[in-house]
Amino acid sequence: MDRSGGYEDYPITSDSYDYIPGYVNRGDEQFYLEEARKSGGPVLELGCGTGRILMPIAQAGIEIVGIDLSKSMLAVLKSKLAREPEDVQKRVAILMGDMRSFDLKRKFKLITVPFRAFQHLPRLDEQLSCLSSVARHLDDDGRFILDLFNPSIPMLATTDFTTEIRNEPEFSMPDGRRMQRAYKYERIDYAEQNAYCEIIYYVTHPDGRTERLVHSFTMRYMFRFEAEHLLLRGGLVVEHLYAGFDRSAYGSKYPGELIFIARKV
Repeated sequence: MDRSGGYEDYPITSDSYDYIPGYVNRGDEQFYLEEARKSGGPVLELGCGTGRILMPIAQAGIEIVGIDLSKSMLAVLKSKLAREPEDVQKRVAILMGDMRSFDLKRKFKLITVPFRAFQHLPRLDEQLSCLSSVARHLDDDGRFILDLFNPSIPMLATTDFTTEIRNEPEFSMPDGRRMQRAYKYERIDYAEQNAYCEIIYYVTHPDGRTERLVHSFTMRYMFRFEAEHLLLRGGLVVEHLYAGFDRSAYGSKYPGELIFIARKV
């Protein structure tokens, strides 16, 4: 499988990404926009994908650089950016690169890794390399935002996580395709804390033809204090930890999110 989390192996994901209800209605866009405005820019987004977070920041007048390893995701972003006014286009730089290690030779007021992209890095050396790169590129008064899912211990303890769950609403694509997604875990490696995930796309084409497409990828789950220690080893210290994009306190909901705001040590 490719190193971009499977997005090159499974182009259905980049094709449909901007139309998936769970992504469109996730509620994190306003949070990142507020933090970008607070920082004043420039902003660096790692794992920018199709620009779901990046585009509103650029449209708000803030300079932003986006890095992603997936050609297909970046192709969607470039197509969207080309339809924007020239002043918005000038505020955006799009780079194909690896969040594990990068050198842009500049500093940023805000660096973000939205929507759990960091969890596509399964090994400790990859995670530390990414965080060290972040610390090198962060202004002395800059901030880093890391979004992880908070592992659910009851879910990890269950024995039926391999059962396919199909509870998302159907959605339509501009070309007339209708889709519904399901998901399941192929297996969970408890020793390495890696979840081997599958997202299944049930596609109905305009001519009535149907197909079932599977996007397989690995995500490493980590717990609150594990992530805090990891950040510290990477040269970053946590200032705030939220359970949701409404800035609710960690522990106020379960499992909720792990949304870290950190600064350089």
